[in-house]
Amino acid sequence: MPRRARIDAPGALHHIIVRGIDRTAIFRDDTDCENFFARLSRLLIESSTPCLAWALMGNHVHMLMRTGRVPISTLMRRLLTGYAQQFNRRHRRHGVLFQNRYKSILCEEDVYLRELVRYIHLNPLRAGAVLDVKSLRVYSRCGHSALMGKVGREWQDTDYVLRLFGGRLRQARTAYERFVAEGVAQGRRPDLVGGGLIRSSGGWSAIKALRNSGMRIMGDERILGSGQFVQSVIEQAREQYEKKTLARVRGLTLETLSERVAKQLGLALADVCRSGRQRTIARARAIISFLAIEYLGISGREVSLRLNLSPSAVSKLLQRGRKDELTEKLAGTLFREHG
Repeated sequence: MPRRARIDAPGALHHIIVRGIDRTAIFRDDTDCENFFARLSRLLIESSTPCLAWALMGNHVHMLMRTGRVPISTLMRRLLTGYAQQFNRRHRRHGVLFQNRYKSILCEEDVYLRELVRYIHLNPLRAGAVLDVKSLRVYSRCGHSALMGKVGREWQDTDYVLRLFGGRLRQARTAYERFVAEGVAQGRRPDLVGGGLIRSSGGWSAIKALRNSGMRIMGDERILGSGQFVQSVIEQAREQYEKKTLARVRGLTLETLSERVAKQLGLALADVCRSGRQRTIARARAIISFLAIEYLGISGREVSLRLNLSPSAVSKLLQRGRKDELTEKLAGTLFREHG
């Protein structure tokens, strides 16, 4: 069966799960954890990707992240590829480190954000790495310690999470820790990490109730949320897929796109690809970056190579291109002319 496409969008909330192949340990000691942190921190800051919760668990990782300047798939590819290479060199091992593709679940924020933060941060307690919630405050391998103010991590968005529990910092931390403690008795939560249709609809009891009522049920293993949320996400993903497929069928390539954008702005194609900080050139690059990635489905790396820029520069240009008033006009013109 072919692998299903990732679902993503700016600002989307993702529960990411990464596992070692054949349950192989992916963190053997504190140095491995520090290496992972250093790489994760740099990528999150470069891409303006908020990380709301995380836990390193020996042979797997949980992270709750919101899509920033680059797609989650781009960030994860850079994170895992670089870390695996570093891990293999350090431990003199060869071969694949991670099991298949990482798991990415797009989540309905209003319903599940608090639950997921709690679930992820209770992983060390469920696994026996700490004795109780009090011990979790100073545990270095999950994000709970930063939320409790015991350590500082600039790449973890603690402010956003704590605001969900109160307007004043001390009271918010107290309410958050109480909420985490109340979740200990719940044990493992398969409804938050697996089940597809069951997860999306609220569990077996909800499934039975919906079936008895004759209501149509919408579910997807890539999405955690209500049936209505699942359906809206799938429809948006389908629109994006159709848009990219149509562009390819109509013969649009990165080269033709670059030529048309350059011409529209009174530039030669060579101007767009040479180094320089001229305002018009920067504008052309921003529009090309957005249209190429958003409409043609071209990777940020390929765009960076074509424009002679770094991937991080392309990610910044992507946001500028998204806001440029000329972008929508050019998109419509290119589609009509290639129809």
